[in-house]
Amino acid sequence: MAPLNHPFVPHPLLRGPHRQTLSARFLRLEAGVQFRRETWDTPDGDALEIDFADVPGAEWERLGDSAPIGLVLHGLEGCARTGYAHQTYKEMAGLGIRPVGLNFRTCGGRAPSLPRAYHAGETGDPRFVVERLTERFPGVPLVAVGFSLGGNVLLKLLGEWGADSPITAAASVSAPFDLSRCVQRIEQGFSRVYSAYLRRRLQSKLERRADELAPHADVPAALRASTLWGVDEHLTAPLHGFAGAEDYYARSSSADFLARIQVPTLLVRSLDDPFLDPADIPHDVIEANPSLHPRVTSHGGHVAFLGRGESGGLRWWAEETATRWLAAQLPR
Repeated sequence: MAPLNHPFVPHPLLRGPHRQTLSARFLRLEAGVQFRRETWDTPDGDALEIDFADVPGAEWERLGDSAPIGLVLHGLEGCARTGYAHQTYKEMAGLGIRPVGLNFRTCGGRAPSLPRAYHAGETGDPRFVVERLTERFPGVPLVAVGFSLGGNVLLKLLGEWGADSPITAAASVSAPFDLSRCVQRIEQGFSRVYSAYLRRRLQSKLERRADELAPHADVPAALRASTLWGVDEHLTAPLHGFAGAEDYYARSSSADFLARIQVPTLLVRSLDDPFLDPADIPHDVIEANPSLHPRVTSHGGHVAFLGRGESGGLRWWAEETATRWLAAQLPR
């Protein structure tokens, strides 16, 4: 096993941000993990789907009641059973951490009961899940990792909690710090392919809920939108109480919450991320907070970081690095 601070080196056949990003999407294997799904009623009258992940040979029961728990937050239009979540569960279980994933509202397959969804600044649901986990498993350390949008959510939540965080340690992978810059970056060059894919997924969900959401958002305008900004302007923002897309971005971006984080937090980012603007990394804020530990790489794409393993195969560097770092922060 490579040292904990092992630098990221792209696999020689997978160099370049788009080759990294697209290869990660199709090469991550989702087999081998079994799930026990629970539906938890939320305080506002809706419900969340929680996936408890059992990795063969390191199931929850086998790891034991005193083993730490690791919560995984997925990215935009992902779910708790997406490829990088599977790989993270395997890494966690291999280090003795019991993994669990939160499906954001509308992402687990269940139709929501309320006219709302999820967004990059929505911390109420993960807050509820963390608090319930700590009540259900008292005295057990809890760590968390968030990917992309889920990373922004996690960092914002940690900043809101400050010194009162029930999470022992956290990690973010490919999280945006400035959502406005992110939305602008993903509409440039080849990255528009990713934007169009995500936008169409959001609009497809909207079509199925059009009648329900019509009193709360401008559904026709959101369906006509040709950018993610347009979807956020006409759907995400009004549906969740924001004045518009820019108000949503300004109030939800994790950059404004980093200074208040007071638990050890790893920040994994790539400078060639095709979703994110490298200029959004607030280096001065990060350097001023000893709780923040940046791992900024030159290459890696978005939620990718495919390296070469010791035997010549693939190394899932981000999942391995984040999980091993979290394990190193746990009490001995």
